[in-house]
Amino acid sequence: MAKDPRKGITPVFLFAHGSTMMLGEESEPARIWEQVGNEALRRGVKRIVMMGAHWESPGDTVEVSMNPNPKMLPVGSVTDARYLPYKVQPDIEGGAKVIKLLKTAGLNAKAAPTFDWIHDTFLIIIRMFPRCIPLPTTIVSMNARYEPHFHLKIGAALRLLRYEDTLIIGSGGSVHNLYRNYWANMLLYRDNFAQPVPPGTWALEFRQAVEDNITNNTGPELRRAITRMMKHPRYKEAHGTDDHWMASLFAVGAAGGKDDEGPNTMIAECWELVNMCNTQYQLGSWDAYNPM
Repeated sequence: MAKDPRKGITPVFLFAHGSTMMLGEESEPARIWEQVGNEALRRGVKRIVMMGAHWESPGDTVEVSMNPNPKMLPVGSVTDARYLPYKVQPDIEGGAKVIKLLKTAGLNAKAAPTFDWIHDTFLIIIRMFPRCIPLPTTIVSMNARYEPHFHLKIGAALRLLRYEDTLIIGSGGSVHNLYRNYWANMLLYRDNFAQPVPPGTWALEFRQAVEDNITNNTGPELRRAITRMMKHPRYKEAHGTDDHWMASLFAVGAAGGKDDEGPNTMIAECWELVNMCNTQYQLGSWDAYNPM
């Protein structure tokens, strides 16, 4: 695969999508998502490949969205007008390329011809491109065993796409334990950003550990650092289930090759429901030249 010397390898983004209300409410992450979308268009990015946190495949499989006319599944706490008129752009050609790369890497990849989009991905896409037609997008499933190295391998298998004007995005959560959130203000007043009390110590400690590991490591060390996070003493408090962490492994798999030098930066953040931390990361630079 020839590398165009006029273009750098695209960065990878790890977005914490938060609650469904992030689709309708203004926030610092929402502004950053739109800025990333604008920069992708300016840089000539042609397509997006994403892994979210709400689609998992059984056994040893990983599935790839190949529905030419997907619907957007219903979203709670957001008016229909905020998303139903939006037209998502599935990428069938890109999906076929993703399947081929995954199979070449030895993964049991399958097409999902009837998959409908879930808020963890279309929330981000709508916010990235609120005023224009979005870039064609392929969605890759998690695997229901939530094995960290498996998800690193998915991201690593797709790293080559970064040389082909493709933006790779993981959409999960830095601190995402629904059982430990404070729901009253959201349910009673539609206020997802209310902070009647400070976040728990467990949430603050894990959030900081994530930032430290992402910003202080590059290349294979980044992959090892984020994999080890699942053994962090605060991990199970910060993630009551493993689903929202898999996108982190996918992203660092795509951004943790031996030639990846970063910088990896935290670019935005907000807290919701007291204990949900939505931190946004950019892994790598738009202007980096990374020879294959």
